[in-house]
Amino acid sequence: MKRTLIITGIIAAVIVIALVIFNRVTSAKDNASTFTEVKEGVFEITVSNSGELLAEKSFDIMGPEISPGNDDHGPGPGGRGGSQGGHGGMRAMHFKIQDIVPEGTIVKKGDYVAQIDRTDYDNTLKDELQNLTTLEANLEMKILDTAVILTDLRDEIRNQKFVVEQAEITLAESKYEPPATIRQAEINLNKALRELEQQKMGYALRQAQTLKDIRHQQQHYNEGKELVAALQEFLTKFTITAPSDGIVIYKKEWNGTKRKTGSTVNPFDRIIASIPDLSSMISKTYVSEIEVNRVKTGQKVSITVDALPGKTFTGTVTGVANIGEVLPNSDAKMFEVLAKIDGSDNSLRPAMTTWNRIIIKTIDDAIYIPAECVNTGSDSIPYVIKKNKTRQIVVLGDLNEKNVVVRQGLEPGTSIYVVPPEESSKFKLVGENLIQVIREGR
Repeated sequence: MKRTLIITGIIAAVIVIALVIFNRVTSAKDNASTFTEVKEGVFEITVSNSGELLAEKSFDIMGPEISPGNDDHGPGPGGRGGSQGGHGGMRAMHFKIQDIVPEGTIVKKGDYVAQIDRTDYDNTLKDELQNLTTLEANLEMKILDTAVILTDLRDEIRNQKFVVEQAEITLAESKYEPPATIRQAEINLNKALRELEQQKMGYALRQAQTLKDIRHQQQHYNEGKELVAALQEFLTKFTITAPSDGIVIYKKEWNGTKRKTGSTVNPFDRIIASIPDLSSMISKTYVSEIEVNRVKTGQKVSITVDALPGKTFTGTVTGVANIGEVLPNSDAKMFEVLAKIDGSDNSLRPAMTTWNRIIIKTIDDAIYIPAECVNTGSDSIPYVIKKNKTRQIVVLGDLNEKNVVVRQGLEPGTSIYVVPPEESSKFKLVGENLIQVIREGR
């Protein structure tokens, strides 16, 4: 029984000691949270907002391009122009991304990046190969036909020469015949000579016409051959490789979506993806129309990256938009600001979220306090409450997100209330000589 009482007493003593310690700790915390000290040091006035990392420069990964000589005219894949079935060129058309490596893939120059769907142009190539075979056959047939026709015409000319020779012999033998017979022989010779000349002229005309037809057929064949070669070369470009070492970033459309497998690529905007130059990065942020006039190129920026906690980067404002825009989920006009990050860091990647503090003004050796420590009366004269339970009138200066500069009225290290204590309105008011300074400064 006595032992039980002793144990109970010890437990009660421990509880009492614990409560005393807890009360002291709580009191110390309350005291620390009630007061703050006036500080002295560098005071920065900033404009802050979230942003996104971008590469200052990047290498575009392009889809296949039709050379200027091939897209001047004529139908697209599967189509032909010309009277003899020749081609009329290739027309620029939309392409479809059949496959692409995942965004963020690290590649070396020449590595595979994407494959463009080549179905339409494969079918075109197949049709043009068949067409080329037909054109070649037509050309060969035209050459053979020409050879046969001209051979026949040359035979006719040779036969006519024999007719002329026979007429000349007949005329020579008729010199002792009556004049009528001689005259008839002369007429027959003249007719034979005229026929020979007509055949020679006909041969020359027919030869010129057939050669022209051959050249025309040859031209169609050459065009078909060029189109087949162009298609074959063009199709080699449907396998896309990296133009340089780096990381693959998908191309953004105008509506914010990214080009990926299944996306359609406009022939006049052939960028499929890009490889950013990670050695030079930019943070893009926005400031409101109220603050944009305070932001200038050349101002320093402190940048943190959500994905890299504990690291802070410095930068410089390189561009401020002249025209504002309304961002999604916002009614206010916002102005784009670009800040180039100093140096390089391999851990930085495009599209990482940043927090940007644009340093508008820096005051060395400033005396400042938290803005919530400042109170005002009905006369709008600012004052703070000191730990010695006096109300000190203060002349305020520049303000940033958290603190305000005190130009007159306080010394560094002075303890002041963060939250006014009860009945603080009864505390003595000091520094009334500063009221005139405050009113003159307004």
